[in-house]
Amino acid sequence: MTAVVTGADAARRSAASRDLGRRGEDVACRFLQEQGLVVLSRNWRCREGELDVVATDGRRLVVCEVKTRSGLSHDDPVEAVTPEKLARVRRLALRWLAAHRVGWCEIRCDVISLLWPQDGPVRLHHLRNV
Repeated sequence: MTAVVTGADAARRSAASRDLGRRGEDVACRFLQEQGLVVLSRNWRCREGELDVVATDGRRLVVCEVKTRSGLSHDDPVEAVTPEKLARVRRLALRWLAAHRVGWCEIRCDVISLLWPQDGPVRLHHLRNV
């Protein structure tokens, strides 16, 4: 049997996905702050793309890609962060530095994955310096 997805269904799923992503970024930011980092930007955009979270630990810029899933039916959230995606995040981090007129500084790229099932607590996994 083939399911038919209408425009309204797709719009609802897209809105639900955006809401889950936003909530995941909220949790990720709180987690980073609890670890002593200061969040500098969220959802920073330029022509080349977007950075989910830009923070600092006082010595370096910490750029975090945040992936949130409600289950494992698609893939583990970490698997969505490909080497190409990480290369793009690194390029965008340099754009962020230039846009904010920050001189050279060390950059660390992290991935925060959140698995947030509807019937259970969120599980957060923080991968540093990927």
